[in-house]
Amino acid sequence: MYSEKALNRIANIRKKIGFINGIVAEYGSVHQALEDEAKGRAAILMHLTSIAEQFDKLLHSGELELLSYFDKQDIKGSYDLRNFIAHDYEGVDLFVVEDVIKKRLPVISNAVQQILDRFK
Repeated sequence: MYSEKALNRIANIRKKIGFINGIVAEYGSVHQALEDEAKGRAAILMHLTSIAEQFDKLLHSGELELLSYFDKQDIKGSYDLRNFIAHDYEGVDLFVVEDVIKKRLPVISNAVQQILDRFK
C-alpha cells in the first residue's frame, strides 16, 4: 500500500526516537541530557531535526495517508522546532524541547509502531 521508501522514513523516525531515548537514559533525565551542551543537547537537537525532515519528505512525496496516523500538530510542531534549531540554535527554548521529548515523542512513537506493525 505504501512505498518501501516511505516505510523506511517511518523506520528512521523510530530509530531517531530510540537514539533520543538512549541519550536520556544515559544521562538519567531529559533535563540532564539537555544540560550537556556539547554532547547530549547537540545530539538530541540533531535527532529532532532529522525526525522533522523525515516528516517533511513524507509530506512532499505525496504519501499523505501515511501521515494521517500522526497528530497534525505533532507534524507541524516538529517542523517548527526544526526551524528554531536551524535558525536560532542558541535561542532554542529547552523547556519546550524537554516537553516535546516527554509528552509528544511517546505519542509519535506509538503512531510509528502502529504503522510498522501494520505495513512492514
